[in-house]
Amino acid sequence: MVERKSTPHRSSSELVRKALLGIGYWMQGFRCFPWLVFNFFLKDALDVDPSTLQILQNSANLPMVAKPLYGILSDAFYIQGQHRIPYIALGAFLQAISWLAIALLSPTNISIIVLYLLLSNLGAAIAEVANDAVVAELARQPAPSSLKKSPSSSSSGELQSFVWMASSLGGAFGNLIAGVAIGRLSPRTMFSIFGVLTALQFLVTISVRESSLNLPKASSGNGIKKQLSDLSSALRRPEIAYPITWLAASYAVIPALTGTMFFYQTQHLKIDTSVLGISKVFGQATMLLWSIVYNKYLKSIGPRKLISAIQATMVVLTASDILFVKGGYRNMGFPDSLYVIIISGFLEVILFFKILPFSVLISQVCPPGCEGSLMAFAMSVVALAFIVSGYLGVALASYVGIGGDDFSGLPFGLAIQAACTVLPLTLSSWIPDVAAARQKTSRKSE
Repeated sequence: MVERKSTPHRSSSELVRKALLGIGYWMQGFRCFPWLVFNFFLKDALDVDPSTLQILQNSANLPMVAKPLYGILSDAFYIQGQHRIPYIALGAFLQAISWLAIALLSPTNISIIVLYLLLSNLGAAIAEVANDAVVAELARQPAPSSLKKSPSSSSSGELQSFVWMASSLGGAFGNLIAGVAIGRLSPRTMFSIFGVLTALQFLVTISVRESSLNLPKASSGNGIKKQLSDLSSALRRPEIAYPITWLAASYAVIPALTGTMFFYQTQHLKIDTSVLGISKVFGQATMLLWSIVYNKYLKSIGPRKLISAIQATMVVLTASDILFVKGGYRNMGFPDSLYVIIISGFLEVILFFKILPFSVLISQVCPPGCEGSLMAFAMSVVALAFIVSGYLGVALASYVGIGGDDFSGLPFGLAIQAACTVLPLTLSSWIPDVAAARQKTSRKSE
């Protein structure tokens, strides 16, 4: 009798969880919508060069580095008895006012624009931390027998796959709409659309009570000092420290040439904006497919083997870019536009494939009580690694002599990039086996 009465409540909680997380992660993916047009806005309206574009892109991500602080705040400080919902709402609000300000005020000073972008990414970082913390907390809950096949029975990665799919769908839709809309709508209009959507997300989020999520009970009196102590203790565990270090290094040591490739494709090859949009949609579609394939077939594979395989694939695709810029595929009858859609689109997202098995691993070894701060710390070092990668890419482009119209040094730069992509494979032993890592965590928690 008690079982029957609890089922509707549990189903209601499941629905609210899915709706909140689905919207939150969908919006995270849809952030590509204003950013794609913003790249063209910087290139065409403000006449920035490839290095400046890449510096602006990476500098705007600096708020992502402070994710541990946001995680600690959400773990330690409750707002009206809630410690996740208010932070998700705040993140959506900051993004809304930032993009609406860019759209309505139309600033042309790069410094002012960067300030708005920093504010927007601050909001995005806060929202991501709170969403990730909800996923981490729910991932620790054992699924009831009646819900073993539910998306929330996330001890084996189902919840991570669900939110990954939501983010991928948002990214695919955002890139598709942006690719079609560029040239048809003004940048101001597109920025306004995203601002309105994030404002709606804010309104939806504040209408949800955190109690409806049925999150694990936690004490609100721990405070920052206790959270810092718990985080520090967790990071001293090898099964946590080593994989986080490896993941960050696997991104940081690779000099990114995203700005250079954007200019090469649009300026040198004259690739149409719709092709770039379809390329990004293809990439997001592969991310969606990856979440499905991982959940159905790959979640039983050890993270070391799986992540190493992804890294090796990145090496192959980066080396393929060398042949692309030398015109090898074109000479074989493979059009540049088709290569950009398929190979470039896939290469742009495959580096994120590692995050799904990594997040499952960290959720399983994360000590209770610091889910938000630990996941935030992990994602912040990844964000910092991306920034370092971007700045290294600017230095590499300068070293090989790549300019706004001179791409003669690009093949050599890509060869260096491919060699750097191999380096993390030599330290793959830092990624632990899940079962062994969980046993270590259990023994230390006893």
